[in-house]
Amino acid sequence: MQVLNKVLNFPIISRIRRNHALEHATLQILAQKDAHLSAAGYSDMGGFLIVGNVSTDLLHSAVNEALDRLSAGETELAIHPHCGTNYVASGIVAGILAWLAMLGTGAGFAKKLERLPSVMLLATIGMMVSQPLGPRLQALFTTDADIGELEVTEIARLERPGTPMHRIRTVN
Repeated sequence: MQVLNKVLNFPIISRIRRNHALEHATLQILAQKDAHLSAAGYSDMGGFLIVGNVSTDLLHSAVNEALDRLSAGETELAIHPHCGTNYVASGIVAGILAWLAMLGTGAGFAKKLERLPSVMLLATIGMMVSQPLGPRLQALFTTDADIGELEVTEIARLERPGTPMHRIRTVN
């Protein structure tokens, strides 16, 4: 556990986790302000991207509110229901159970086909039982709601063909 804590607190990893928390909080606040908004995010060491048709003014307001609310202890904002961590966790559990259902079938297609109902059942069960796993993994590993002295230095709209995008740069 001590090694894991060292890894999670390694400066690069720590920055990404805190930016990921701020990204999630920003997306949650944007959703509260506009329930029809379709947006996604991607975090890295230097900040995060928000992909979606979001006005820069609305995004600026949401980022500042996210900073304030995370700093005030609203850690639940760091956990997002549509985070890729949730999908990866569900996919791994469902995949392992499906793999287990196929053990011993050999190379024959007919034997594999016979197991298909079991594979689908176990994969479905895996998807259902893994639902709490993704948010827990977010809370423990992929985000850090304790953003400390994280500051936003720039919010820039990136003009490109297709869906608009904003780059949010942070420093600590």
